[in-house]
Amino acid sequence: MANSRVFYFEDFVIGQEFLSSTYELTKEEIIEFAKKFDPQIFHTDEESAKQTFFGGLAASGWHTASISMKLQVESEMKVAGGMIGAGVEVSWPMPTRAGHILQVTSKVIDIKPINSRPSHGFVTMQSETKNQFGEILQKQVAKLFVAKKNQ
Repeated sequence: MANSRVFYFEDFVIGQEFLSSTYELTKEEIIEFAKKFDPQIFHTDEESAKQTFFGGLAASGWHTASISMKLQVESEMKVAGGMIGAGVEVSWPMPTRAGHILQVTSKVIDIKPINSRPSHGFVTMQSETKNQFGEILQKQVAKLFVAKKNQ
């Protein structure tokens, strides 16, 4: 992304949006990730997966989450001190498939100072990971622990 600005707590505004670059997922990546971290047949065997709930090979939700994290970290939203999560809610409304091109849109939905920790605050982001067809593959609400300026 072209923007290299670092965002501190004070720089975030409710309603502010950020867009990531894209990432194309391959069948080989789906299988490799699943064999290591989520070895279920609908993630590891293309033929057997046809007989499952998913009706074909589907990426692990954790794989979709990992790609989404990579896209967010590499996006225009460079969080001071890094993207430190203090909690997250995640759902996967649709399976992620080989050939999907993923992109994440993130929106600031809440900003709160931390009285016991004046050097930081919480910024809550709502994110959607979509494929090239505009289908939502992952929804996420994450509370980020963000450094304040000059602290």
